[in-house]
Amino acid sequence: MAFPSTKDRVPANTAESINQRLEREMLARVQSYAARRDQIAARIGELESEWDIERVIEANASVLAFIGIALGFFAHPYWLGLPALVTMFLFQHAVQGWCPPVPILRRLGFRTVYEIERERQALKAIRGDFAAVELATN
Repeated sequence: MAFPSTKDRVPANTAESINQRLEREMLARVQSYAARRDQIAARIGELESEWDIERVIEANASVLAFIGIALGFFAHPYWLGLPALVTMFLFQHAVQGWCPPVPILRRLGFRTVYEIERERQALKAIRGDFAAVELATN
């Protein structure tokens, strides 16, 4: 059984219309910064602090697991089912790239590390960061 690559697993489990919307939005941003090159550095700074979908899922899972453990200890042991469920979904996400929050988070605009990095590299190219790079010829 082959598992999707880390780069592809979230987009593979996202509706194509959402993937296309995220792509269009990224391309529109890059094109708008092509006309405002003096603002590219600020946008790159924003991208460096943008939370990717993996980070959001990890934070969400840890908060829910902690709440479940606390409620299990202080309220009722049945609440321990919450961290069990959350960790099951977290494992499913690690293997398949899908868990219940993924469709919601993607609709909200959360992107993968790869998608964020594509925008960053495009902006750097527009800014001219790679102008000094020479290609080796054989």
